[in-house]
Amino acid sequence: MPDQPFAVSSMFQLSIGPHALGAFSSCDGLGCSMDVEERVEGGMNGRVWHLPTRLRYSNVVLSRPLTRQTTLVWAWLQLQVNEPVRMPGQLVALGPDRKPLVRWLLDGVLPVRWSGPSFDTEQSQVARETLEIAHNGFLEVLF
Repeated sequence: MPDQPFAVSSMFQLSIGPHALGAFSSCDGLGCSMDVEERVEGGMNGRVWHLPTRLRYSNVVLSRPLTRQTTLVWAWLQLQVNEPVRMPGQLVALGPDRKPLVRWLLDGVLPVRWSGPSFDTEQSQVARETLEIAHNGFLEVLF
């Protein structure tokens, strides 16, 4: 079986419920970890049992240069401030040709943090925004 080519993503699209929040240039923290509990058995000194307890999902941090799409995030955040509602989300990795590579369907998305750009007239840098979201897990991963 020939090797599959590696997926190279150039941007990520995020939507939460009916809210399309636009495209982001970076994504970090998409993952999970299993908590394990160690148990020792009497008389078995050469082994420690590792028992799975729960799966934890890390927060996802997305960032992008400041654009008009910032207003999409702001509108969603304002709704969440007034009445926080967990909604399913979809994060799509897009290739250089802007075609979807992978879709992660997220359960129960909530905003954790938004930070806007820092402005400094002495430095010539792109103004960026960052959005951090929490979720309850993956509903599905589609290729």
